[in-house]
Amino acid sequence: PLPAPLGLPAAVPEQRDRGAAALARITTLQPRSYKEARTIGEHYRDGQPVIMNLTELDAADAKRLVDFAAGLAFALRGSIDKVTNRVFLLTPADVEVSADDARKLAERGLYRSEG
Repeated sequence: PLPAPLGLPAAVPEQRDRGAAALARITTLQPRSYKEARTIGEHYRDGQPVIMNLTELDAADAKRLVDFAAGLAFALRGSIDKVTNRVFLLTPADVEVSADDARKLAERGLYRSEG
C-alpha cells in the first residue's frame, strides 16, 4: 500500500486559517432590489461569507433572493442559514461559522436579531 500523501494533514490548519480570515472579512449586504443578486453572488463566489439582510425588500423579491442564494450555496457546496426572518448567512464551503462566531457577529452589530 502507498503511504498517505504528506500534504494532507497540513491542509486542515490551512483551511481553518482561511476560514478565520474569511470570517474576519465577512460582507454584510442589504439589497434594495433583486438586481443586487449579482453583487451577493460575486462576494460569495470569491470565498467571503455574506450576511444578506432582506428587510428592505418586498416579500416577492426577498423570496427570489433567498432562492438565488440557496442555489448559489448548493452549487458552490456552501451553506445558507437563517439568522432571523429576513436575515441570512451564506457560508462558503471552506469556512466554518460556529454558534460562537454568530454570537460575535451579532455583538459587533453585523446583524441584529428581529425577535
